[in-house]
Amino acid sequence: MYQSDLFKDKIVLVTGGRSGIGYGIAKQYLQLGASVIIASRKEKPLSRAAEELSEFGKCHAIPCDIRDTKAIKAMAEEIHKIYGRLDILINNAGGQFPSLAENISENGWAAVINNNLNGTFYMSKEMANTFFIPQGSGIIVNIIASVIRGLPSMAHTGAARAGVDNLTKTLSQEWSEHKIRINAIAPGIIDSSGLDTYPQEMKSFFDELKEQNLMKRLGKVEDVSNAVMFLSSPLSSYISGVTLYVDGLDHLSSGSMKLHNLLKSFS
Repeated sequence: MYQSDLFKDKIVLVTGGRSGIGYGIAKQYLQLGASVIIASRKEKPLSRAAEELSEFGKCHAIPCDIRDTKAIKAMAEEIHKIYGRLDILINNAGGQFPSLAENISENGWAAVINNNLNGTFYMSKEMANTFFIPQGSGIIVNIIASVIRGLPSMAHTGAARAGVDNLTKTLSQEWSEHKIRINAIAPGIIDSSGLDTYPQEMKSFFDELKEQNLMKRLGKVEDVSNAVMFLSSPLSSYISGVTLYVDGLDHLSSGSMKLHNLLKSFS
């Protein structure tokens, strides 16, 4: 679909790039000619992922906790030392767990908000100040979730991702004078390694959702990465401040209370 040199000479940072959607995004950038830095907290699996991805192009691993502003600054300094610039930031790192709202602990709430919302802002701010604003150019794509109708049984991540949705709109306006484009992608349920972390009852639930989806399937990692390529390429040069739903129409048609009712049945 895309020319093999679409991102030739571009430097791309993908957070949460060691597995799942982030890994797929990094792989496609490499296949399209970019040099890619992947980041996540755990150094050993991150290094293994970078080694695997190096089959497709130049891939560098930098361990980083996106909740730690000092670690983010250190990563920005290392990227500057290695490449001298950054062209594209993909804010993909995040995490959550299903829970009824009344059962979410203070620590659980804070952890998800800090990771999904604060971490995205910290990353965007540091990369903008270090690279994009001085360069007078830059692209940010935020990976969020399908939260337009709320996210029952994931109130913590629903609130955080909605915050990033608004942050996308806000920063795209504030930083437009620096020629920085910022968009978001809201995936539905994507059949990736991320689903492996859920118990069997949840996996059976995902199978049911597959049948109820209007397109009769779950999303593929490539569905998300293809959208990322579009929003970070010259093909979308007049698009900023937009959230693109990649969910097979689930944001319009799915029953948002299904997961909530499933968790209540466990109680």
